[in-house]
Amino acid sequence: MRPLHPIDFIFLSLEKRQQPMHVGGLFLFQIPEHAPATFIQDLVADIRNSKSMPIAPFNNKLNGLFWDEDEEFDLDHHFRHIALPKPGRIRELLTYISQEHSSLIDRAKPLWTCHIIEGIEDNRFAMFFKIHHAMVDGIAGMRLVEKSLSHDENAKRIVPPWCVEGPRAKRLKEPKVSRLKKIFGGVKGQFEATPRAVYEVSQTVAKDMGRNPDYVSSFQAPSTILNQRVSASRRFAAQSFEFARLHRIAKALGVTINDVVLAICSGALREYLLSQYALPKKPLIAMVPASIRDDDSEVSNRITMILANLGTHKEDPLERLKIVRRSVQNAKQRFKRMNANQIMNYSAFVYGAAGLNILSGIMPKRQAFNLVISNVPGPREPLYWNGAKLDALYPASIVLDGQALNITMTSYLDKLEVGLTACRHALPKMQNLLQHLEDEIQRFEQIIDAPEGVNKIVD
Repeated sequence: MRPLHPIDFIFLSLEKRQQPMHVGGLFLFQIPEHAPATFIQDLVADIRNSKSMPIAPFNNKLNGLFWDEDEEFDLDHHFRHIALPKPGRIRELLTYISQEHSSLIDRAKPLWTCHIIEGIEDNRFAMFFKIHHAMVDGIAGMRLVEKSLSHDENAKRIVPPWCVEGPRAKRLKEPKVSRLKKIFGGVKGQFEATPRAVYEVSQTVAKDMGRNPDYVSSFQAPSTILNQRVSASRRFAAQSFEFARLHRIAKALGVTINDVVLAICSGALREYLLSQYALPKKPLIAMVPASIRDDDSEVSNRITMILANLGTHKEDPLERLKIVRRSVQNAKQRFKRMNANQIMNYSAFVYGAAGLNILSGIMPKRQAFNLVISNVPGPREPLYWNGAKLDALYPASIVLDGQALNITMTSYLDKLEVGLTACRHALPKMQNLLQHLEDEIQRFEQIIDAPEGVNKIVD
């Protein structure tokens, strides 16, 4: 038995019927051209007949305040094979994922499920893998699935994702003394980092707060329809965008890809809120997760957040891009002056109250930010599963009371894979955001292709 980590306990405590705390990944595969008609049935049979047993954390179930190994592991409880009704369009697939992502995972068993979905148009099938955030974070979960795939299209081995050893499983094999040493070392580092973090907080208050227009505080996000209590019903929408288009825009304007991505999201959100007659006069604020891990410690998830001003009060796309870029640069320049432990302490001081509000849900309309926009690099080489090429992978994330929309993106090959997760009742027709994203990319393309040209935005 292993005691719950405090972060595990937080994620489990946050869960309620209308607020499932699992993350997921939708993986879309192309069936090989000359594969037999029984390709998917054979794949499923190979998985069911596999003698590989699940490893931690996939064989762990809850036992009070401890993780305990499931001695009666039942693969049929976790692994499911279904077929979409004809015509098996992406629309039907996303409807199924939306329904499945809305349901809680049974806490009497290890907290994950895997679905093989056949009957998808254009000779494709999908895998939807969902896992509780207490067991693994979303990106790490997707990486585990990726590790079960191969770079060789001729490889025929079947390694179920729950049998792939990830970093957490390796850490759990370490001697207890070694793990405790890392934990205490991390705690010591946090204490030593406190003086510098306090100094940076004082400098922020003295020089930035209320004085620097590029500084984004945790008190300036407006009240919007994105920030209300959520229901149990989810809508999941996904689409791929060519990276070449984003690279071309970024190069022409002299900004980063991340700047362009945030600016495109800004324009899409502006158009969506206008269509709902709900655009606030003040600009939306996005929380952009940023990794600051510089070791292999287990003290925390080593993630901080950057608050980005999306400039949604401005109609001009270039003005919004400038506002986004300056607000992100302001935060990055501050973090450059600190090491990872100092950044963690600084974030705790500055965003602690906001975090408690999110955890408690006491004031869902009074949030430090309006939504989460996460963009994490993915694999750049093609991946295969028993010869079936992975066409796309879309992340599905969490929404909470006060955070009714989550935009999570990853990359695969030459595409940006966008997954939108929202409360269906709070945000009607949320899937229209995908078209708004495309429209905003086209606006930037028109700007850089204009005969009169455009000056670079770099200050």
